[in-house]
Amino acid sequence: MEQEVRVCVFGATGYTGAELLRVLVNHPHVRIASLLSKSHFGKKLKEILPSFYGFPLGDIKLSWEPEEDFDLAFLCLPHETSLELVPELIKLGKRVIDLSGAYRIGKPDVYLEFYGFEHKHSDLLEEAVYGLPEIFREHIKGARLVANPGCYPTATLLALYPLLKERMEIESPIVDALSGVSGAGRKTTQKFHYPEMEGNAFAYSVEKHRHVPEIEHIVQKVYGKEVKVRFTPQVIPLARGMMVKLYVKCKEHDFKELYRETYKDEPFVVLLDEPPSIKQVLGSNLCLLYPYYDKERSLLQVIGVIDNLGKGASTQAVQNFNLMMGFDEGLSIRMLPIFP
Repeated sequence: MEQEVRVCVFGATGYTGAELLRVLVNHPHVRIASLLSKSHFGKKLKEILPSFYGFPLGDIKLSWEPEEDFDLAFLCLPHETSLELVPELIKLGKRVIDLSGAYRIGKPDVYLEFYGFEHKHSDLLEEAVYGLPEIFREHIKGARLVANPGCYPTATLLALYPLLKERMEIESPIVDALSGVSGAGRKTTQKFHYPEMEGNAFAYSVEKHRHVPEIEHIVQKVYGKEVKVRFTPQVIPLARGMMVKLYVKCKEHDFKELYRETYKDEPFVVLLDEPPSIKQVLGSNLCLLYPYYDKERSLLQVIGVIDNLGKGASTQAVQNFNLMMGFDEGLSIRMLPIFP
């Protein structure tokens, strides 16, 4: 009999939860034990997400607490909720993939400044494995707790990693990033209201963004020394999708060859000979990269695109799940992007 993993999804009806279920519904080794939603408990999944009509999963009732025993939990929850739930689940012997930011940064003092809460679980923070498979694959395989990366850090770190891996001398990376509105979550606010967002674009958290310490922490872990990153996120009038433009001062090198060599065996990172577009990755786990070196300015520019709900969240979570459980890494996420 093939291995079956009983899965519980906490926060099943948000954007990341819905995308996660869209992928898991066709996973041959997954049995959904419970779907949790504190805002919609008691209703069937298909009543909240009509796209699940016609699938057995759509008939599952959303619950307040897990109704069956399970092996692994996906947490699609606010940071503060995951912070306290993770220790409880680990104590019960469950494996956890946390899609919030509660366990991504291995420095407890950062959380008070950037997240607004005190992190009281430093032991688990130290144990948590950062879930970026292209960098931490072997660590993910044996992990009890995987901290799924943020969407901006995923695209940024994949654009930067070849330079870090080769210990190249780099100066003050600048990241100019664009994201669709779904990155803000399903609960709307005034500035994301359609009449205000349509035909509009704006930068936010320019002075201080919580993804900066996340990026810098992983850079230091890989590179061996501290690097300060200038990061500016912007929202554009798209439902989903993300583009990161990385600028790094460095000496001339055959960067196209470096990036090809670094990612030659990676199934979800693709090097292009021309700048990618966001639509080329929608609904997929792909990251498309385009490096270009400007000789006159001694400046490397790397353009990367991902789906913020895919490689930036839920499909990457399933990639981590596959690694943790010893399955084919691409199981149920090796799919073509939606086009156009």
